Formats: sequence, C-alpha cells, structure tokens
Amino acid sequence: MKFIESIRIAMRALAANKLRSVLTMLGIIIGVGAVIALMSIGRGVEKFVTDRFTSLGSNLLFVVPGQLEAGHPGTGGRINPLTLEDMEVLGDRSQNPDVRAVSAEFFTDATISREGKDMQATVSAVTPSFSNVRNWPTVIGDFFTQEDFDERARVVTLGQDVYTELFEPDEHPVGQTVRINNMAFQVIGVMEERGGGPGGNEDASVFIPLTTAQDRLFKRKTVSGGYQVSVIYVSVMDSDRIQETQDEIAATLRARRGISYLDDDDFSIISQNDIISVFGEILGALTLFLGAIAGISLLVGGIGIMNIMLVSVTERTREIGLRKAVGAKRRDVLLQFLIEAVTLAVFGGIIGIILGIIGAKAVSNISDSFSAVVGVDAVLISLFFSMAVGLFFGIYPAVRASRLNPIDALRYE
Repeated sequence: MKFIESIRIAMRALAANKLRSVLTMLGIIIGVGAVIALMSIGRGVEKFVTDRFTSLGSNLLFVVPGQLEAGHPGTGGRINPLTLEDMEVLGDRSQNPDVRAVSAEFFTDATISREGKDMQATVSAVTPSFSNVRNWPTVIGDFFTQEDFDERARVVTLGQDVYTELFEPDEHPVGQTVRINNMAFQVIGVMEERGGGPGGNEDASVFIPLTTAQDRLFKRKTVSGGYQVSVIYVSVMDSDRIQETQDEIAATLRARRGISYLDDDDFSIISQNDIISVFGEILGALTLFLGAIAGISLLVGGIGIMNIMLVSVTERTREIGLRKAVGAKRRDVLLQFLIEAVTLAVFGGIIGIILGIIGAKAVSNISDSFSAVVGVDAVLISLFFSMAVGLFFGIYPAVRASRLNPIDALRYE
C-alpha cells in the first residue's frame, strides 16, 4: 500500500470520530501551549532585566565597600566605607586614563511629605554628575548643579512615583516645596521614568546633593570627617577596556586605602556584564524549569494518545482482519496507525503553538515595559517534540494492530 493511501485512510478514520480526536489532542495542545507561553515569558523577563541594567548607563562599573565574591566573608564584618574623596581620586584621569566620568551615591529611606500627603521613599544623596553617568535625564526642570552641591542647597529632584503621589496631574512641581524628614526642600525637577532597578523601584526616589544630606539631614560622615557613600559609579571610556579599567581602579583604591600586596581588597568592583550574567543564568535556569514543568503536560498528552489508539485498535479489529485478508501487509497496518498517532500529535502541537503565542502576547499587553519573546527555536522544538510524542506513544498500539491474526480478527465481536 502506498504511503499517500495510508495517510488518506488514517485521516478518514480520525474524521469519523471528530470529538474523540479533539479530546485526544487536548493534552498535546495544553502541553505545547504551556511550553511556548512559559518559555516566551521567561525569555521576556530575561530581556527585561538585561535592558534595565543596560539602561543604568553606558559602560558602567559599580564600586562598593566590602568583598562580595564567594569565599570572602568581608561583608559580614566591619566594612571600611567608601568616601567622596575616593570618588574624586577615581575620577583623576592622570591615574585612571580609561575613566570617562564618576559619580557617587549615598541612599537611605525617609518620609517625603507635602500638604498633608506623605510617603516612604528612598533618598539618593548624589553628586551633580549622577544624571550624566547613570544616563538618567530629567523630564521636568533640571538636576541640581555643582553650585547647589558646594552650597549644600536644600533642593530636590523627584522620581516619577514621588511626583505622581504628591502632586496633581496638571500641577507644575518646579518651585514647590516638599519636606524630607520634616526638613523643607525646593523642587527643581522630575526624573524620567525608569522603573525597577538593582535596588528596587528607582522611581520611588528623590535626589538631593550629597553634601546637603550629610551636613544637614542624616549626619553620616566617616570618623575622619569624609562624606560616606554607598556606591561609586564609574563610566568607562571604551567598552573594550572594561577589564583594564577595573584593574586601574583596583590599583588606585588599594594604594589609597593602604592595602598591602598579600591582603584582599576591602571593596568590590562590579561590571554591568557581571550583573547581567548572574541574572541571565538564574532566569535561564528558571525558564528551562518552567518549560520542563509544562513538558509534563506533553507526557500526559502522549499517554492519552496511546490509550485512545489502543481503544481504536480494539474497535477496528474486524476492519484490520478484513484488510489483512484481502492482501494488506503487516507494515501497511503498522504505518496507518502510526500516521494516525503522529497526526493527532502534530495537529495538537500546531494548535498549542498558536494558543501559546496568543497567551504570550496577551501577557505582553498587560505591561507597556514588558514584552514576551517568542523564539523560533521554542516553536520548532515544541513541534518536533509533539511529533516525537505521537510516534513514541503510537508505536505500541500500531505494533499490536499489525500483529493481529486475520482469522482471529475476523471472528472478533
């Protein structure tokens, strides 16, 4: 019997039991749809996180106090803090020629209030270069200047969430007054919306001069009187020289902080690639895990195909006997039942792919900043796997049908 004829007979047999065929495909449809949707959402989250860290600034390095590497318990003991003077030294091009610009930040939580409204927000005490180094402009007004910094001015630039919470939609904030821990500050601008970052929601922040924060508001200077900072941001001239810049910074800080040759650093230098790599590994593993869980549905769907095909063999025993009696060979019967099983799996896989893509797009439409990534590889793998499931779980029923004795089959009631 020709292959085309086997396909025609298989299609006719499936069409004769439409409802049963659809119910048989349901497990495959759900499994493939879940795999596509979950893997697309997982990759979308990975891309979202990568884009977020990339948006922090161009070729950015983070210098933080203490050792963050595995095997160094320095973060658990007394940490030698970084200071504004450390930032100024790192910005010296004669010592660090690959550094384009530097900025520093000290952050803590505080209550922000205005006209009876108040909220908890992060106070980011920063240097004037922060907006440029972090690639984070204002959309209303301006960021504070070097003059504001030197004069310890009580000026503040608001994050988007703080602005939305404390002001009416049509109200112009520049020139207005807000209170930080009950101290009055004049609003000079509003930052561009940024969303989530390494420290949480960055839009729920306000930005004031570092000198103002530590001389007037928080009193968090070091023992020697230096301005303490939580992190130093270093913008690198050339992305191809990230590692060389890290070495320059490490050598400069070791010399400044008097660290001997054999002692470990009391600071850590982290690149965007380091952070993206760690998050990428975590999210990649999570995506595979979600895909594997969804793949269990494919296994269940395959078992459903095998059960229905076994029932089909029983119901069509006399048909099989008749076909063998008129000359059909064992391989013809085997091929027909395999085609039926694979067809159920493939059609179920195609429908599942369509539903999975629709589901992923629906999740993307919920948020303007998040978009699921539907990969061609995920689609092809799902389709191939559904074919493999149909073939694997269709073999036993097909072999059983092909081994029926024609005389016994014709006598079957």
